[in-house]
Amino acid sequence: MTQAATLDRLRTLRRQAGQEASAPRAAVTVAAPRATPAQTIDDLRRLLRVRAPALTRPVPDAHDRALTGEEIAPGLRLIESLQPWDPLPARMPLGFARRDDDIATADVLFFDTETTGLAGGTGTRAFMIGAARWTDAGLCVRQWYLTAMAAERDLLAAFAETLSSGTVLASYNGRSYDAPLLAARYRLARMANPLPACDHVDLLHPVRRRYRGRWENCRLATIERRVLGIVREDDLPGSEAPAAWLRYLRGGSARDLRRVVDHNRQDLVSLAGVWGHLVACEAPPVSG
Repeated sequence: MTQAATLDRLRTLRRQAGQEASAPRAAVTVAAPRATPAQTIDDLRRLLRVRAPALTRPVPDAHDRALTGEEIAPGLRLIESLQPWDPLPARMPLGFARRDDDIATADVLFFDTETTGLAGGTGTRAFMIGAARWTDAGLCVRQWYLTAMAAERDLLAAFAETLSSGTVLASYNGRSYDAPLLAARYRLARMANPLPACDHVDLLHPVRRRYRGRWENCRLATIERRVLGIVREDDLPGSEAPAAWLRYLRGGSARDLRRVVDHNRQDLVSLAGVWGHLVACEAPPVSG
Protein backbone atom coordinates (compact mmCIF):
# COMPACT_ATOMS: atom_id res chain seq x y z
CA MET A 1 0.00 0.00 0.00
CA THR A 2 1.39 3.45 -0.95
CA GLN A 3 1.90 6.23 1.57
CA ALA A 4 -0.96 8.27 0.04
CA ALA A 5 -3.33 5.33 0.33
CA THR A 6 -2.32 4.85 3.95
CA LEU A 7 -3.09 8.51 4.74
CA ASP A 8 -6.49 8.26 3.03
CA ARG A 9 -7.30 5.17 5.09
CA LEU A 10 -6.39 6.96 8.34
CA ARG A 11 -8.59 9.97 7.43
CA THR A 12 -11.52 7.63 6.73
CA LEU A 13 -11.11 5.94 10.12
CA ARG A 14 -11.03 9.32 11.87
CA ARG A 15 -14.24 10.47 10.19
CA GLN A 16 -15.97 7.25 11.18
CA ALA A 17 -14.98 7.89 14.78
CA GLY A 18 -16.50 11.39 14.62
CA GLN A 19 -13.19 13.13 14.46
CA GLU A 20 -12.22 15.80 11.97
CA ALA A 21 -8.88 15.56 10.30
CA SER A 22 -6.67 18.33 11.54
CA ALA A 23 -3.43 17.46 9.89
CA PRO A 24 -2.60 18.96 6.47
CA ARG A 25 -2.58 16.80 3.38
CA ALA A 26 1.15 16.99 3.26
CA ALA A 27 3.01 13.80 3.86
CA VAL A 28 3.10 13.22 7.58
CA THR A 29 3.89 10.27 9.75
CA VAL A 30 0.97 9.24 11.94
CA ALA A 31 1.79 6.82 14.75
CA ALA A 32 -0.59 5.26 17.23
CA PRO A 33 0.33 5.91 20.88
CA ARG A 34 2.57 3.15 22.11
CA ALA A 35 1.52 1.33 25.24
CA THR A 36 4.07 1.16 27.98
CA PRO A 37 5.49 -2.29 28.78
CA ALA A 38 3.60 -2.26 32.05
CA GLN A 39 0.30 -1.58 30.29
CA THR A 40 0.93 -4.30 27.75
CA ILE A 41 1.78 -6.88 30.44
CA ASP A 42 -1.26 -5.93 32.51
CA ASP A 43 -3.54 -6.24 29.48
CA LEU A 44 -2.16 -9.70 28.74
CA ARG A 45 -2.63 -10.77 32.32
CA ARG A 46 -6.24 -9.60 32.28
CA LEU A 47 -6.90 -11.45 29.05
CA LEU A 48 -5.23 -14.62 30.29
CA ARG A 49 -6.65 -14.22 33.83
CA VAL A 50 -3.20 -14.57 35.33
CA ARG A 51 -2.40 -12.89 38.65
CA ALA A 52 0.59 -10.62 38.82
CA PRO A 53 3.38 -11.95 41.04
CA ALA A 54 3.76 -10.25 44.39
CA LEU A 55 6.64 -7.82 44.36
CA THR A 56 7.29 -8.35 48.06
CA ARG A 57 6.34 -11.15 50.41
CA PRO A 58 3.75 -10.24 53.06
CA VAL A 59 5.25 -9.41 56.41
CA PRO A 60 4.30 -12.12 58.96
CA ASP A 61 2.04 -11.06 61.77
CA ALA A 62 4.69 -11.60 64.42
CA HIS A 63 3.51 -9.12 67.01
CA ASP A 64 2.31 -11.88 69.37
CA ARG A 65 4.58 -14.92 69.66
CA ALA A 66 3.89 -15.77 73.30
CA LEU A 67 3.24 -19.45 73.97
CA THR A 68 1.85 -21.18 77.03
CA GLY A 69 3.46 -24.09 78.80
CA GLU A 70 7.05 -25.18 79.32
CA GLU A 71 9.53 -26.26 76.68
CA ILE A 72 10.53 -29.80 77.69
CA ALA A 73 12.56 -30.50 74.54
CA PRO A 74 13.66 -28.33 71.60
CA GLY A 75 10.46 -27.64 69.68
CA LEU A 76 8.15 -29.41 72.17
CA ARG A 77 6.07 -27.74 74.87
CA LEU A 78 3.98 -29.17 77.71
CA ILE A 79 0.99 -27.55 79.40
CA GLU A 80 -0.36 -29.04 82.64
CA SER A 81 -3.62 -27.96 84.24
CA LEU A 82 -6.04 -29.26 86.85
CA GLN A 83 -9.81 -29.16 86.40
CA PRO A 84 -12.00 -29.38 89.53
CA TRP A 85 -14.06 -32.59 89.67
CA ASP A 86 -16.44 -34.18 92.11
CA PRO A 87 -15.09 -37.26 93.93
CA LEU A 88 -15.51 -40.47 91.95
CA PRO A 89 -15.74 -44.14 92.93
CA ALA A 90 -12.57 -46.19 92.73
CA ARG A 91 -14.02 -48.38 89.97
CA MET A 92 -16.48 -47.78 87.14
CA PRO A 93 -18.70 -50.27 85.26
CA LEU A 94 -18.59 -50.45 81.48
CA GLY A 95 -22.19 -51.37 80.86
CA PHE A 96 -22.59 -48.34 78.57
CA ALA A 97 -19.95 -49.91 76.29
CA ARG A 98 -21.80 -53.26 76.30
CA ARG A 99 -19.23 -54.83 78.59
CA ASP A 100 -19.77 -56.71 81.83
CA ASP A 101 -16.50 -55.77 83.48
CA ASP A 102 -15.48 -52.71 85.42
CA ILE A 103 -12.21 -50.81 85.52
CA ALA A 104 -10.22 -48.67 87.92
CA THR A 105 -11.15 -45.03 87.56
CA ALA A 106 -7.50 -44.00 87.74
CA ASP A 107 -6.71 -46.18 84.71
CA VAL A 108 -8.92 -44.21 82.32
CA LEU A 109 -6.92 -41.88 80.06
CA PHE A 110 -8.86 -39.51 77.82
CA PHE A 111 -6.91 -38.48 74.74
CA ASP A 112 -7.44 -36.25 71.73
CA THR A 113 -5.18 -35.03 68.92
CA GLU A 114 -4.98 -31.90 66.82
CA THR A 115 -3.64 -32.71 63.38
CA THR A 116 -2.52 -31.12 60.13
CA GLY A 117 -5.60 -32.39 58.29
CA LEU A 118 -8.56 -34.74 58.26
CA ALA A 119 -7.69 -36.74 55.16
CA GLY A 120 -5.47 -39.19 57.02
CA GLY A 121 -2.56 -41.01 55.43
CA THR A 122 1.16 -40.70 56.01
CA GLY A 123 1.16 -36.99 55.18
CA THR A 124 -1.02 -36.10 58.16
CA ARG A 125 0.67 -35.66 61.50
CA ALA A 126 -0.46 -34.82 65.02
CA PHE A 127 1.05 -31.53 66.17
CA MET A 128 -0.76 -31.65 69.52
CA ILE A 129 -1.71 -34.53 71.79
CA GLY A 130 -3.84 -33.98 74.86
CA ALA A 131 -4.39 -36.49 77.66
CA ALA A 132 -6.44 -36.28 80.86
CA ARG A 133 -6.69 -38.58 83.85
CA TRP A 134 -8.78 -38.49 87.01
CA THR A 135 -6.83 -38.05 90.24
CA ASP A 136 -7.82 -37.38 93.84
CA ALA A 137 -7.30 -33.66 93.17
CA GLY A 138 -9.45 -33.52 90.03
CA LEU A 139 -9.00 -34.05 86.29
CA CYS A 140 -5.31 -33.68 85.47
CA VAL A 141 -4.83 -32.46 81.88
CA ARG A 142 -1.54 -32.64 79.99
CA GLN A 143 -1.06 -31.23 76.50
CA TRP A 144 2.04 -31.59 74.36
CA TYR A 145 2.43 -29.58 71.17
CA LEU A 146 5.08 -28.99 68.55
CA THR A 147 6.70 -25.67 67.77
CA ALA A 148 9.10 -27.33 65.33
CA MET A 149 8.45 -30.30 63.06
CA ALA A 150 11.76 -31.89 64.05
CA ALA A 151 10.38 -32.55 67.56
CA GLU A 152 7.79 -35.11 66.47
CA ARG A 153 9.72 -38.05 67.92
CA ASP A 154 9.87 -36.27 71.29
CA LEU A 155 6.11 -35.68 71.14
CA LEU A 156 5.41 -39.35 70.43
CA ALA A 157 7.81 -40.47 73.15
CA ALA A 158 6.24 -38.14 75.72
CA PHE A 159 2.77 -39.50 75.03
CA ALA A 160 3.99 -43.11 75.10
CA GLU A 161 5.45 -42.56 78.58
CA THR A 162 1.95 -41.88 79.96
CA LEU A 163 0.64 -45.28 78.80
CA SER A 164 0.94 -48.70 80.33
CA SER A 165 -0.61 -52.11 79.75
CA GLY A 166 -3.32 -51.25 82.30
CA THR A 167 -4.29 -47.95 80.66
CA VAL A 168 -7.83 -47.71 79.29
CA LEU A 169 -7.86 -45.19 76.48
CA ALA A 170 -11.03 -43.13 76.06
CA SER A 171 -11.67 -41.07 72.95
CA TYR A 172 -14.38 -39.71 70.67
CA ASN A 173 -14.02 -41.37 67.27
CA GLY A 174 -10.45 -42.20 68.27
CA ARG A 175 -10.62 -45.80 67.04
CA SER A 176 -11.26 -44.60 63.50
CA TYR A 177 -9.09 -41.50 63.43
CA ASP A 178 -6.72 -40.64 66.29
CA ALA A 179 -5.38 -44.14 67.00
CA PRO A 180 -4.67 -45.08 63.34
CA LEU A 181 -3.04 -41.70 62.73
CA LEU A 182 -0.75 -42.07 65.73
CA ALA A 183 0.03 -45.65 64.71
CA ALA A 184 1.20 -44.35 61.32
CA ARG A 185 3.37 -41.67 62.93
CA TYR A 186 4.99 -44.17 65.31
CA ARG A 187 5.69 -46.44 62.37
CA LEU A 188 7.21 -43.65 60.26
CA ALA A 189 9.33 -42.56 63.22
CA ARG A 190 10.48 -46.19 63.65
CA MET A 191 9.18 -46.26 67.19
CA ALA A 192 7.13 -48.91 68.97
CA ASN A 193 3.43 -48.10 68.95
CA PRO A 194 2.14 -48.29 72.57
CA LEU A 195 -1.58 -48.02 71.74
CA PRO A 196 -2.38 -51.67 70.85
CA ALA A 197 -1.32 -52.76 74.34
CA CYS A 198 -4.05 -50.58 75.86
CA ASP A 199 -7.77 -51.17 76.17
CA HIS A 200 -9.74 -48.58 74.20
CA VAL A 201 -13.29 -47.31 74.73
CA ASP A 202 -14.55 -45.08 71.93
CA LEU A 203 -17.37 -42.98 73.38
CA LEU A 204 -18.83 -42.11 69.99
CA HIS A 205 -20.43 -45.55 69.65
CA PRO A 206 -22.42 -45.63 72.93
CA VAL A 207 -23.50 -42.04 72.28
CA ARG A 208 -24.81 -43.07 68.88
CA ARG A 209 -26.65 -46.06 70.29
CA ARG A 210 -28.37 -43.87 72.84
CA TYR A 211 -29.07 -40.67 70.90
CA ARG A 212 -29.10 -41.44 67.16
CA GLY A 213 -32.46 -40.41 65.75
CA ARG A 214 -33.22 -38.28 68.79
CA TRP A 215 -30.68 -35.53 68.07
CA GLU A 216 -29.69 -33.79 64.86
CA ASN A 217 -26.26 -35.47 65.07
CA CYS A 218 -23.95 -37.10 67.58
CA ARG A 219 -21.03 -34.71 67.38
CA LEU A 220 -19.17 -33.93 70.59
CA ALA A 221 -20.37 -30.31 70.45
CA THR A 222 -23.97 -31.54 70.35
CA ILE A 223 -23.70 -33.71 73.45
CA GLU A 224 -21.80 -30.90 75.16
CA ARG A 225 -24.73 -28.56 74.61
CA ARG A 226 -27.57 -31.01 75.23
CA VAL A 227 -26.20 -33.00 78.16
CA LEU A 228 -23.29 -31.14 79.74
CA GLY A 229 -24.72 -27.63 79.31
CA ILE A 230 -21.52 -26.40 77.68
CA VAL A 231 -21.68 -23.71 75.02
CA ARG A 232 -18.24 -22.74 73.78
CA GLU A 233 -17.43 -19.06 73.34
CA ASP A 234 -14.62 -17.82 71.10
CA ASP A 235 -13.82 -21.42 70.28
CA LEU A 236 -11.54 -22.02 67.32
CA PRO A 237 -13.11 -24.78 65.16
CA GLY A 238 -10.97 -27.87 64.80
CA SER A 239 -10.91 -27.37 61.02
CA GLU A 240 -8.93 -24.15 61.55
CA ALA A 241 -6.34 -25.70 63.85
CA PRO A 242 -3.90 -26.74 61.08
CA ALA A 243 -3.78 -23.21 59.67
CA ALA A 244 -3.23 -21.74 63.14
CA TRP A 245 -0.26 -24.04 63.78
CA LEU A 246 1.30 -23.52 60.35
CA ARG A 247 0.86 -19.76 60.68
CA TYR A 248 2.90 -19.81 63.87
CA LEU A 249 5.61 -22.00 62.32
CA ARG A 250 5.92 -19.50 59.46
CA GLY A 251 6.50 -16.61 61.82
CA GLY A 252 2.94 -15.46 62.43
CA SER A 253 1.00 -14.72 65.57
CA ALA A 254 0.58 -17.34 68.30
CA ARG A 255 -2.90 -16.10 69.21
CA ASP A 256 -4.85 -18.76 67.30
CA LEU A 257 -2.42 -21.48 68.37
CA ARG A 258 -3.28 -20.66 71.98
CA ARG A 259 -6.94 -20.98 71.01
CA VAL A 260 -6.18 -24.45 69.65
CA VAL A 261 -4.76 -25.34 73.06
CA ASP A 262 -7.98 -24.14 74.72
CA HIS A 263 -10.10 -26.09 72.22
CA ASN A 264 -8.13 -29.28 72.87
CA ARG A 265 -8.38 -28.85 76.64
CA GLN A 266 -12.14 -28.42 76.45
CA ASP A 267 -12.42 -31.56 74.30
CA LEU A 268 -10.70 -33.55 77.05
CA VAL A 269 -12.86 -32.10 79.80
CA SER A 270 -15.96 -32.85 77.74
CA LEU A 271 -14.83 -36.44 77.15
CA ALA A 272 -14.63 -36.95 80.90
CA GLY A 273 -18.09 -35.43 81.27
CA VAL A 274 -19.55 -37.69 78.57
CA TRP A 275 -18.02 -40.75 80.24
CA GLY A 276 -19.58 -39.80 83.57
CA HIS A 277 -22.95 -39.17 81.89
CA LEU A 278 -22.96 -42.57 80.18
CA VAL A 279 -22.02 -44.35 83.41
CA ALA A 280 -24.84 -42.56 85.24
CA CYS A 281 -27.35 -43.53 82.52
CA GLU A 282 -26.56 -47.21 83.10
CA ALA A 283 -26.64 -47.02 86.88
CA PRO A 284 -29.63 -48.74 88.54
CA PRO A 285 -32.18 -46.37 90.04
CA VAL A 286 -31.74 -45.57 93.70
CA SER A 287 -34.59 -46.98 95.76
CA GLY A 288 -36.34 -44.61 98.10
